[in-house]
Amino acid sequence: MDIFEYHAQKAADVSRPLADRLRPRDLAEFIGQHHVVGEGTLIRKAIEQDRIFSMILWGPPGCGKTTLARIIAGETDSHFVHFSAVLSGVKEIRAVIDIARDQQRMYRKRTILFVDEIHRFNKAQQDAFLHHVESGLITLIGATTENPSFEVIAPLLSRCRVITLEMLSAEDLSTILDRALADRERGLGTRRLELEPDAREYLIRAADGDARAVLNNLEVVSSLIASEQDSSAEDHMPKITLQNLERALQKKALIYDKAGEAHYNLISALHKSLRGSDPDAALYWLARMLTAGEDPFYIARRMVRFASEDVGNADPNALTVAMSAMEAFKFLGHPEGELALAQAAVYLATAPKSNSIYAAYGKVTHVIKESGALPVPFHIRNAPTRLMKELGYGKGYKYAHDYKDAYTPQDHLPDDLSERVFYSPTDRGYEKIIKQRLEKWRRLKDKAKSESKKER
Repeated sequence: MDIFEYHAQKAADVSRPLADRLRPRDLAEFIGQHHVVGEGTLIRKAIEQDRIFSMILWGPPGCGKTTLARIIAGETDSHFVHFSAVLSGVKEIRAVIDIARDQQRMYRKRTILFVDEIHRFNKAQQDAFLHHVESGLITLIGATTENPSFEVIAPLLSRCRVITLEMLSAEDLSTILDRALADRERGLGTRRLELEPDAREYLIRAADGDARAVLNNLEVVSSLIASEQDSSAEDHMPKITLQNLERALQKKALIYDKAGEAHYNLISALHKSLRGSDPDAALYWLARMLTAGEDPFYIARRMVRFASEDVGNADPNALTVAMSAMEAFKFLGHPEGELALAQAAVYLATAPKSNSIYAAYGKVTHVIKESGALPVPFHIRNAPTRLMKELGYGKGYKYAHDYKDAYTPQDHLPDDLSERVFYSPTDRGYEKIIKQRLEKWRRLKDKAKSESKKER
């Protein structure tokens, strides 16, 4: 490379996005995913021993899937081919197979075929390299944000190991920011930027575990500061403030402390809006929390709790809806999964309300604390042995299905609590039907007890 080529290469490097320039070049620079690349893990051993296997890297955006694939190729004796499932088809796959054959024949090198967004390949495209993965001609590394069980054909999936990557932690993103600000060769070190704590927190929260997002946002705000910086103040260390970020990203940073008062105030507002049957307010507080960076699974768990505590059997389907919303978010992630949480919030807000289950369970736990471990009545005890039967275990038990409507009056509580009633359903929603059933059964039970007393 002559001096002109050198300067041309340097100019090209500077024009590349910060996230690309800072892409880790080896495992020593790789941040996060310790469960995958840490000491003693399967992938680290495979790299160290140069025994790479076909795999599917499954994880959220910006967690390091492409970077890890490049590191695997760079630290092993492999020919690396980057393949985009969005832009390529069967014709391009065949060309890669030909190259792999040449690499194997001429250089005795295996080919690592990295397929980005492999979930976008249709069945025919996946079938096209299935045989070559099986024969070992190519080592496939696929990357996807979607569940491979649904997006990758079974024969190909059976020949690959699925490696699950996680979203990067706040600590990981903070380390990435520090590296970007300090690196004078590939990062922003020559600009001597200082990142204020609230700006750092907002950058991390807005990135939502995505390294590419946090670096892109840092690059945008640093460019804004550079354009506004007074050229005469060369010794001044520019600061990245929350206000800089708001102007650069054109988005108001919501004040929110996930461990502080705002956290509890907002979840309280959401819960009380749901309880007050106000879907508009529920949607507002839900969106406030999600926009501010709250953990969506924390919100989902609170809605699952609400379904039992405040809706209960007035609408038994509420619990199913809340659980389904949590699973849907787990499957879709941001931002698509937020709609499932919104759907659950509206359903819960508009469902008939009952706290009868919550109240009944509270009464039961209180009685247990007061009365201790009362013995199980003999007639409903289990009697698996002859001795137990001789002692009277199970004696006099009436099998409900042998009676009309599968009900017959008998006591199931300990003798000292036989007259206690814990659960009192309301007249709202499905609980109205439950109440009618219970009233009928209790009348039958009272009648049976009355007749039993007369016989005595």
